[in-house]
Amino acid sequence: MEPIRGTETIWDLVAARAVASPNQPMLFDQSGRSVTFGAFKDLCERVAAGLLAEGITQGATVSWQLPTRIDAVVLSMALARLGVIQNPILHLYREREVGFALRQTGSSHFFTVGNFRGTDFLEVAAKATAALDDKPRIINIDLGLIEGDPATLPAPPTSGTTVRWIYYTSGSTADPKGVQHTDQTLMAGGWGLAKALDMSPSDVGSIAFPYAHIGGPDYLVTMLTWGFPAVLLEAFVLDDALPLFRERNATMVGGASAFYIAYLAEQRKNPGTPILPTLRLMSGGGSAKPPELHFEVRDEIGGRGVVHGYGMTEVPMIANGSPHDTDEQLANTDGAPIDGAEVRIVTLDGRVAAPDEEGEIRVKGPMVFVGYTDPSLNADAFDDNGYFKTGDLGKLRSDGHLTITGRLKDIIVRKGENISATEVENFLYTHPKVAEVAVIGLPDAERGERVCAVVCLADGVEPLTLDEVRAFCQQGGLMIQKTPEQIEIVDEMPRAGTGKIVKRTLQERFSG
Repeated sequence: MEPIRGTETIWDLVAARAVASPNQPMLFDQSGRSVTFGAFKDLCERVAAGLLAEGITQGATVSWQLPTRIDAVVLSMALARLGVIQNPILHLYREREVGFALRQTGSSHFFTVGNFRGTDFLEVAAKATAALDDKPRIINIDLGLIEGDPATLPAPPTSGTTVRWIYYTSGSTADPKGVQHTDQTLMAGGWGLAKALDMSPSDVGSIAFPYAHIGGPDYLVTMLTWGFPAVLLEAFVLDDALPLFRERNATMVGGASAFYIAYLAEQRKNPGTPILPTLRLMSGGGSAKPPELHFEVRDEIGGRGVVHGYGMTEVPMIANGSPHDTDEQLANTDGAPIDGAEVRIVTLDGRVAAPDEEGEIRVKGPMVFVGYTDPSLNADAFDDNGYFKTGDLGKLRSDGHLTITGRLKDIIVRKGENISATEVENFLYTHPKVAEVAVIGLPDAERGERVCAVVCLADGVEPLTLDEVRAFCQQGGLMIQKTPEQIEIVDEMPRAGTGKIVKRTLQERFSG
């Protein structure tokens, strides 16, 4: 079977795959539900008609915050069928982040769920919209997706270069940044991933990460391009995931280094019996990967090992390993730039770096986003040659493979998610016991980095405990993943000559 290429929009890709593979399974979930490519397309059109009857038309902006379920994928593609601008919001976000996104996008509707994994998301939605002048209509899809008659639908959108996706990411600024994508930018990233991993119709993939993440539609594109199914997980719980992966004969699983480590720990309980007998490879990205992980997965679990990649919200795929790479390349790099990506390393003094010379990673190509929702941020995001400045440090080796060595931006990458240190600092500074605070990322084998708050106490107060900090963050609606996991009390902060806190000194002091 040949891949489907050359479609203008993601909806065109959905329709083309439904014709090419109508009876091929597409999605499996944890409840035993499944849907074929043909049935998926038909269901999306019925839901699109229902959304149209609700007043959602082409050019509208709609936000959604949903777990990784079949209904979430259906809603997303129904919105794509209508040509709506959609704003997926991670289920990890709480009222502060959700409110910011809804306010900036001006969404007319907000789709969510009720209680999920101990959080009442209807309550999150109510708090997030309480201060908004123009409140979106809140729709709970636990009550079922709205359906209608597909005969009422207008023609599908024809432009793949119109902004139709807005994702929010925590960068080096205190407020989240809205990242604008088109169908074409997302499809370019998805094609690059599919080509790098040498995907085929015989694969069975998995989406064990939030579908609302930028990787969601990117992975969906790989499935639609090649016509293979994927297993959906609402949350990565190993004891739930493994039986399902075995039942569906999964060939590709992964996520981030924390996932690889969890699989290894389980395999070591019974080294004689493969936990994933049909595994072809593990893939993922989002955080640093210790080189030894590749060899451990290859030798103990099986398959090709870890085929890691590198991307970000602004550029879903920049580089990715291939199962045809050498073991040395898979262990020590994040792969070669994907098809169509132009990667350049620029030294801190502005030169284009030589092979194996460290500098900032910059990228240009069809998978790069088209700008931020706040246009004032765009000038600093791109250089004079049109390359996006990632803020990450790395080396482009003489063999063409990319190695990431660090970051310029003051962000913490925890389990693949970017956390703005500035945002957390600004929030913690409002605690009455805090006189000064620096939030840093510390190395963590499971998370990549953990969030640590270094605090100077206000005069005359009792010591500040980690439990107090956690309770304060929860009460203030801060995202759980941004809540400090370690607190250190200091008498004074290390400073440079300009008075700026030297975070590297704090990281060196508390990394142990």
